[in-house]
Amino acid sequence: MPDPEEAITRYPHQFSGGMKQRICIARALLLNPQLLFADEPTTNLDVTIQAQIIKLLNDLQKEVGMTLVMITHDMGIITEMCKKVVVLYGGHVMEIGDIDTVFEKPHPYTEALLKAVPRLDQTRKLLSIPGNIPNLITPPPGCVFHPRCQYAIEKCKEAVPPLLEVANGHHIACIRWSYLHGAE
Repeated sequence: MPDPEEAITRYPHQFSGGMKQRICIARALLLNPQLLFADEPTTNLDVTIQAQIIKLLNDLQKEVGMTLVMITHDMGIITEMCKKVVVLYGGHVMEIGDIDTVFEKPHPYTEALLKAVPRLDQTRKLLSIPGNIPNLITPPPGCVFHPRCQYAIEKCKEAVPPLLEVANGHHIACIRWSYLHGAE
């Protein structure tokens, strides 16, 4: 850890990724916000620094009573830090709900994200989502996720699915969700 007197004269490239993250968090907290948006706060950090950043954000959230909005693709971090999740894909809300409900009966995109999380207790191959992200200027017709969805059918290409409440507080934008989770 650099001496504060010496650190103040450093340029950004002279700090480690973890130090830069801490500086950004400190700057964001200077005015004691009631709401903090943390956009990919642990991306490209090693797991040790990642854990420190998560602990720091959790501690600060409890100490000052601030609401924290995490923006991340890392579902492992979501499980550690969040109570409620909103899953977006291609600018569209795919799913909203509490963590347990969403992870128990996920939208196909949420399911794909969960399968892409590496786990030490499993020997399965790490999965990725096939295909490419959509062009947001000219998105595909229908469900924006259908070109990459393993469950897509022709009807998925016809119309953007509405965001419907499928259970208490659990909202899904998928015409196949009920079929996939035996709710039909």
